[in-house]
Amino acid sequence: MVASASASASTAPRGERLFAELAASAQEVREAQSLRYRVFGEEMGAQLKGVAGLDSDEFDDHCQHLLVRDAQSGRVVGCTRLLSDAQAARLGRFYSEGEFELGSITRLKGRLLEVGRTCIAPEFRQGSAIAVLWSGLAGYITLHGFDYLFGCASVPLGDQDIQAAAIMNRLRRQAMSPESLRVTPRVTLLTAQVSEDILDAPLPALLRAYVRLGAKACGEPCRDPDFGVADVLMLLNVDELNPSYSRHFLERMTAG
Repeated sequence: MVASASASASTAPRGERLFAELAASAQEVREAQSLRYRVFGEEMGAQLKGVAGLDSDEFDDHCQHLLVRDAQSGRVVGCTRLLSDAQAARLGRFYSEGEFELGSITRLKGRLLEVGRTCIAPEFRQGSAIAVLWSGLAGYITLHGFDYLFGCASVPLGDQDIQAAAIMNRLRRQAMSPESLRVTPRVTLLTAQVSEDILDAPLPALLRAYVRLGAKACGEPCRDPDFGVADVLMLLNVDELNPSYSRHFLERMTAG
C-alpha cells in the first residue's frame, strides 16, 4: 500500500520547466523506483533488491515519495522518499538504523523526518533539479511541522576508502555536529582518516546541498559495500536552517 499522499508538497513556480509533487499512486511510486534503479543500479552498479528495472524495498510502502518532474516530457527526473517518525514507529525503525546506531537522533525532542534514496537523473544534475527537490521538501516540512530532517548522503569510497576519508576531512572542518548528536556506524571505513595536510576532497552535490542548508554531519560514515559508497548521516535542525537558503526556498514555494 502506498503511504497517503493527501498532504501536498509545494511545486516550483508556474512556468518553470521542473516542478515537485508527491506520488499519489502506485504507478507514480514505480516511476521513482525506476529512476532509482537507473541511477543506483545501472550507473553506480549497486546490488539492489526488488524486481528487474526497479529499486524497491520494504520501506517504500511506508514512505511518501517526493518527485521532480520535467513539465515538458512528464518524466520523473529526481526523487527522494520521506519517512516520518510516526511511520517509522509503525514499521519498527528508520532506514538509517540499518547503518547507524541512532540513539542520539531518536532521543531528540520534536518531530523527525528521514529522507532517503535521493537521486537526480544524470542529464539534470547541472540544473535546478536539486533546488526544486529541496523546495518541495521545504514545503512538506513547513506544512507538517517537522523539527528535524535527517538522512544519509553518499560519498564515493575511492581506493582503500581514501576518497571518503578525504571528504570527511572537509566535513570535520565545515559541518560537524556536537558530540551529543554523534551516531555510531555499523561498518567503518577501511581507511578511517587521512592527514588534512596530505588530502582533501570536494563535497558531492547532495552533501554540499545539505551543508549549505545548515545540516551537520553526525560523526563518521558507514561503509555500504552493496552501493559501493560510504554514507554520512546528516541532521538539520529546522530552526537552524541557513536564512539565505530558507528565503530562497520559500520564495520558490510562494512564487507564481
